[in-house]
Amino acid sequence: LYDLTALHAERDAVAHRLATHASDVARCWAAQWVTLSGLPLPAQLEAVRRFAADSHFGVREIAWMAVRDAVIASLDEALSLLQPWVSDADPNIRRFASELTRPRGVWCAQIEALKAEPWRALPLIEPLRADGSRYVQNSVANWLNDASKTQGEWVEKLCRRWVSESDTDATRYIAKRASRTLSKGP
Repeated sequence: LYDLTALHAERDAVAHRLATHASDVARCWAAQWVTLSGLPLPAQLEAVRRFAADSHFGVREIAWMAVRDAVIASLDEALSLLQPWVSDADPNIRRFASELTRPRGVWCAQIEALKAEPWRALPLIEPLRADGSRYVQNSVANWLNDASKTQGEWVEKLCRRWVSESDTDATRYIAKRASRTLSKGP
């Protein structure tokens, strides 16, 4: 569809109609256009934000997958650009920042740099350690569980610190879920 509209005089209008369509499938197609856009990372993140906040979970999943490769290619820039996202009022936006940067991710390329050095993403996950949204809590816990597979000791220490500094139901839930692979043992 993207290629078919390449010569269309109103390509942007077509993209807008897809992005605002009632069908979640059409909105998924529009989110995938961001991948093909050739835009620099800040513009890609701005373009995908509407899909990260979408009411349909499938569109939200496509949103983070649409910019994952660009994030991997410019990881430090991405970590910096996403910091305000973890303070957003919308839990879908907060979750997007976490899910997008998961070291192992689901159905996508792994972020080798964060598998080796997950602490580089602390500015993103630290503000979410007591998030009130279970959707965000699960993403952060999964993020840390991913990291535990290569940096288990770091995840254990981080979870202990989080619970000692923020002994809330949310933080305890995240720490317990984050430690599920570690608790299985070798």
